[in-house]
Amino acid sequence: MYRAKVLVVDDSPTMRQFIVFALKRLPQLDIDEAGDGVSALKQLSAASYDLLLTDINMPMMDGLKLVSLIRNDTNYSQLPILMITTEGSEVTREKALSLGATEYITKPLQTARLIEIVRRLLDPENRPDEAAQGLDSSV
Repeated sequence: MYRAKVLVVDDSPTMRQFIVFALKRLPQLDIDEAGDGVSALKQLSAASYDLLLTDINMPMMDGLKLVSLIRNDTNYSQLPILMITTEGSEVTREKALSLGATEYITKPLQTARLIEIVRRLLDPENRPDEAAQGLDSSV
């Protein structure tokens, strides 16, 4: 897997810490954090990311609105987005996926499952051609 930059968005510092701790098992990741959708958008406008992990229920701007705005931005229209939420209803899952989430998993998180999904989403073979160009998969 190539060196990748990941943004973890969750209003719970404890949950962000858990996710970051789990992701640190993948040494090729650079991980940034945001506490809500507004902060995440600011970070997305200032830096380039290869993956976004976001909660749904957050203050200021929820994860569904964040996904919708990201999908309307040509710079990030192909960004893989993993929704991580307590919302287990099929209706919410379908809404998140229809808005553009790539994957959807519910809390409580299983570290092995989270790492499996992150690896798959960051695999250049699974990325659109324009996103995978120039990536060094030997790192």
